Amino acid sequence: MGLDATGTGTGPVTLRRGLPAGTERRAAELYWDAFGRKLGPALNPPEKAVPFLAAHLNADRAVCALLDGRLVGLAGYQLDGRALTGGSASAVLRAYGHLRGLHRLMLLALFERHPAPGQLVMDGIAVDPGVRGRGVGSLLIEEVAAVAAERNCREIRLDVIDTNPRARALYERRGFTAVRTEPTPYLRGLLGFGAVTTMRRAVGKRGATEL
Repeated sequence: MGLDATGTGTGPVTLRRGLPAGTERRAAELYWDAFGRKLGPALNPPEKAVPFLAAHLNADRAVCALLDGRLVGLAGYQLDGRALTGGSASAVLRAYGHLRGLHRLMLLALFERHPAPGQLVMDGIAVDPGVRGRGVGSLLIEEVAAVAAERNCREIRLDVIDTNPRARALYERRGFTAVRTEPTPYLRGLLGFGAVTTMRRAVGKRGATEL
């Protein structure tokens, strides 16, 4: 699903924690634009996936970027057993039916990542195409890092797939280091990627590029 990037404005980008009320659909569209290729086999078609995501977001597990009051970026994180994207197994079965839903649940299980003690897991960054290149991703990462510090986490962890080198480059600039790459050739035909790299950043450590 494409996004309408017109009228994104030229003013300063502001940050806030939590999804503003009424932006759930917009957040789901941003998220799907960023991750729909990966999540598509589990949640397609888009006209069903976006409403499903919007209905099951945990608003307090996001940091958001706003431009002229419009949501233009967000980063989700997982902490204390809750992530930005929710939706129980029963919710998936209700939305997609029992026969197709079981298959989708198995695919969704492949994306599950749980924090170790002292970790905050970042679920990824989604930025409106109209404001990319303006440092929004870096701002979101640093706000997630601030959340981690306030919650006394020792490190932030994330996973990046091999078909998203742009995201990996951003994470490296912001101080993340790759610690493990897991080849997943069995997923290339199904989900479109063949390896997942785990990256970590110590809380309090800034990236090489200053904001």
